[in-house]
Amino acid sequence: MFISHLDHLVLTVADIKKTVCFYSEVLGMTAITFGDNRTALSFGEQKINLHPAAAPLTPHAKLPTPGSADICLITHLPLASAMHHLQEKGVVIELGPVARTGAVGVIESIYFRDPDDNLIEVGKYSD
Repeated sequence: MFISHLDHLVLTVADIKKTVCFYSEVLGMTAITFGDNRTALSFGEQKINLHPAAAPLTPHAKLPTPGSADICLITHLPLASAMHHLQEKGVVIELGPVARTGAVGVIESIYFRDPDDNLIEVGKYSD
């Protein structure tokens, strides 16, 4: 078997509307509706499917819990611009910028939390 890329991941969230607002307004993702009135956040060629914590969709992770994710997203913007944007939106940066190892090399990253307290890392590869 050969895996070529990640298609989507699932976040279990307390409030889908609040999550959509954060990811669309703060991170520029696009909310989409699919299937049986399900919600996802689209960006690039990937998406994040949202499952409500009160009624997780089947099948689901063994212990679907809001706030249990740790995700790294990549930006092409200068990290200083991304930080400025986050601060304008009232997002508290917990750590960074710091050097980290991404999937294909060194990235400079910042860390913050979404409405469910998931840890969100935004990194930028060196030019």
